[in-house]
Amino acid sequence: MKGYNVAVVGATGAVGNEMVKVLEQRDFPVKKLKLLASERSIGRELTFRGKTIPVDVLNEDSFNGIEIGLFSAGGSVSEKFAPIAAAAGCIVIDNTSAFRMVPDIPLVVPEVNPEAIALYKNKGIIANPNCSTIQMVVALKPIHDAVRIKRIVVSTYQAVSGTGKKAIEELSQQTRALLNFQDPVVKVYPHQIAFNCLPQIDVFLENGYTKEEMKMVNETKKILNDQTIAVTATTVRVPVFYGHSESVNIETQKKITAREVRELLSKAPGVLVVDDPAEKKYPLAIDAAGRDETFVGRIREDESIPSGINMWIVSDNIRKGAALNAVQIAEILANQYL
Repeated sequence: MKGYNVAVVGATGAVGNEMVKVLEQRDFPVKKLKLLASERSIGRELTFRGKTIPVDVLNEDSFNGIEIGLFSAGGSVSEKFAPIAAAAGCIVIDNTSAFRMVPDIPLVVPEVNPEAIALYKNKGIIANPNCSTIQMVVALKPIHDAVRIKRIVVSTYQAVSGTGKKAIEELSQQTRALLNFQDPVVKVYPHQIAFNCLPQIDVFLENGYTKEEMKMVNETKKILNDQTIAVTATTVRVPVFYGHSESVNIETQKKITAREVRELLSKAPGVLVVDDPAEKKYPLAIDAAGRDETFVGRIREDESIPSGINMWIVSDNIRKGAALNAVQIAEILANQYL
């Protein structure tokens, strides 16, 4: 495979750092790696394949000669610079919410709808879904294909790393403060996150849901290419550093047993079934941290309806929920389209 000139936008952030790591770990054919960030990162350097690479300041000329751009620097940055990059001939894989629901821009999870990558030709942009959506659809796609899912009810328990480095530091600082009988400093979240659960991720909308909740609703339908699925979500921030957990209840058109779900998911790409309650084995955020798989367990039939399944889904939100998913898209691009 030939090499590609790759840019990582937002390289000094939590996801940007992980993108650089994943590119190296998966031996993506990088000919030249360009690291881009804001002026605050002037003087920063990152290591890639044993070499130190300086971080450049993002500007309108940053994408000359760049073939693939991995963006994770915030929605406003992507809205401005993704079209500029695309116009320069760079295919953008954007990790923000800026383009996810744009009709002619593909929203892709490689294990679920890799064929949608072909639509990058529309605008030169591919959208990476929301982290909590990604892990859920990875687990649900094989079930949807087998028996069609009618309704999804999901409650999430999301790690602070989903907010970024400042949130990771805030949880750490608040925990230390409270254990030393000091008052915690609250900046990143509207309330103390240490030893607490916050039933708010992002801002509230007029319908009473948060933006994060509606992302899960709308993105799930687009990725699964089925507007008939009923989806409702409650998203909660919990004092965990890495790894989003989800309690998911589905209602299917045809009856499927818990044993059949385990068999389906044991063969599904990107899924690892951990489901042995008798031995107290089920997915844990601390076990998923740093791993590529989406872990599924606590699979059981919903006894309140004729055709329902409950499950517990856990994945590293920085890896599969962001960086890994983007690099997997880039791999398919390189193998099949470029």
